[in-house]
Amino acid sequence: MIFDVHIHEKTYSSDSAIGLEEIVVEARRKGLDGICITDHESNGMASLAHEYWQDCGFPVLVGAEILTYEGDILVFGLQRLPRYKLHALDLLNLARINGGVGIAAHPYRNNGRGLGNRVKTLPGLSSFEVLSGRTEHPNNMKAIQAALELGLTGCGGSDAHELHEVGKFATYFPDVISTENDFLTAVRLHRHAPVYFDQGKYKLLEGEWRYTYE
Repeated sequence: MIFDVHIHEKTYSSDSAIGLEEIVVEARRKGLDGICITDHESNGMASLAHEYWQDCGFPVLVGAEILTYEGDILVFGLQRLPRYKLHALDLLNLARINGGVGIAAHPYRNNGRGLGNRVKTLPGLSSFEVLSGRTEHPNNMKAIQAALELGLTGCGGSDAHELHEVGKFATYFPDVISTENDFLTAVRLHRHAPVYFDQGKYKLLEGEWRYTYE
């Protein structure tokens, strides 16, 4: 299954121009099997997204993009978000204690919000974006190299704020994702790989990044 794990919806992300229904329409058009709404410092879409998932049969998971003192982290499985800014390690520990996971968003983006080389040493980080839709190619390449050094796959997300951005990059899961717990388990066990949208379909990266699963 293929999910775009990093999308902003306009209700709780003031810098986004896109609503849930149009996001889903575009996701389906591109062949995605599900999406993750990760608004800034908010998981307020959770109830609506769950209802929408039940009604339309299209998986809509909700996490949040949280800015820590060290950089942005996507957290999933954390029902109550912190009220104050935390250090990255404290946020990851909070997610772990509550059965959630943390994914570093656009770690090498040059906007002062990426974890940078901390992705190589930060305890509790389950994964990080190696393909990020709003990150320049050289900085995505830095993330890919970091993942290769660690023997990890990493994931992909569009960081969409505009409709055309949805699904530019995404994450492939070899197992069925039918519940939030399925997603959390797959991330925690590194059962995923980054993919990119090209000529109407999603493709895995080539060379060292050609993944196989038994």
